[in-house]
Amino acid sequence: MSSPTTTEIVARCQELYEDLHFTAARKWKEAEPGRKVIGYMPVYVPREIIHAAGMLPLGIVGGGDNLEVIHGDAYYQSYICRIPRSTIELGVTGRLDFVDGMLFPSICDVIRNLSGMWKMLFPEVYSKYFDVPQTYEDEIGGTFYTNEMAEFRKDLEEIGGRKITDEGLHKSIEVYNENRRIIRELYDQRAKTPWKVPAAEVYLVVRAGLVLPVEEHNELVLQYIEAAAKEDRPIRDNSRVVLTGLFCEQPPLNLIKSLELSGCYVVDDDLLLITRWLIGDVPTDGDPLHNLSQAFLHHSESTAAKYEPDLEEKGQFLVRAVKRTGAEGVIFASTSFCDPALLDRPMLQNVLKDAGIPFIAFKYAENSGQMQPIREQAGTFADSIKLWSAA
Repeated sequence: MSSPTTTEIVARCQELYEDLHFTAARKWKEAEPGRKVIGYMPVYVPREIIHAAGMLPLGIVGGGDNLEVIHGDAYYQSYICRIPRSTIELGVTGRLDFVDGMLFPSICDVIRNLSGMWKMLFPEVYSKYFDVPQTYEDEIGGTFYTNEMAEFRKDLEEIGGRKITDEGLHKSIEVYNENRRIIRELYDQRAKTPWKVPAAEVYLVVRAGLVLPVEEHNELVLQYIEAAAKEDRPIRDNSRVVLTGLFCEQPPLNLIKSLELSGCYVVDDDLLLITRWLIGDVPTDGDPLHNLSQAFLHHSESTAAKYEPDLEEKGQFLVRAVKRTGAEGVIFASTSFCDPALLDRPMLQNVLKDAGIPFIAFKYAENSGQMQPIREQAGTFADSIKLWSAA
């Protein structure tokens, strides 16, 4: 049997992306009696614990630009981001009626409020605001986070009616280590040959992991890496850019495509940061919850949604990303009304100024329709990079 082509793989991922009824997850649950599905919002939750419970972690990142929000607008003001309104819309219209629980990680006050709203609307469904440490000392923040995960582990044991063993957690950590390694390999491949690995395709392939079992997603990403390496696509004189600020509410797919059409190669980003939050492998021996806690505290990505105590380190992750990928500039693309991203942006821009790295910034919503202004702005930025570098 021949290996699938990039066209076939991307078509399947596009179908999963557009399916707002989560058919793949529903089929997984229906395949065996007693299976459970636990939904989670971005940015980060320890999916390993859900997996070790024999349950499917289901990523919920809003409704995108294909969902008309009617009911959700009645619950939230117009001056906040769209993701809580579209998530409520998914819930009250029955699109998430098969989900046995929902996790709301510590991103911002809006998501905190959404967790309470979910409990009021769906009191029969397990709902948890998953808090993370704000102190990065092992004996304080580490202990708090380990206890938070232990409580979550106990909750899942009650929902699933089975014990989650340390051995099971080690196995789940191992399979997610593999997922993170493969996705890093995909990102490295794009940074080296972005003309062969378009950002829009990478996004769809990675996003498929939000709705598929992790083992199946590992195989899918490996297939895409192999197929993309064989592609014969033209090299364009595009500017290499790092895209940042998209860690929570996701942009329309056309926004990513518009950046590429404008003359930009996206060689790094913080899209779907859940898939790459932990840096390096989590140990698979000893206390698994302690290991996950240590990985979060000391080996995780930098982002506006995560407290960072070292002010001198603020923004250096962008400088390192530019150097690592050979990027020529940074594009800040943040959701309208996103407090974490928009409050962080001036500090990050100052760091880029000091490093002599050009940048631009714009805002979007998950249902943004008109891409022409963004394409023109990004195109002008790409042209200016080429002009100034040649001068």
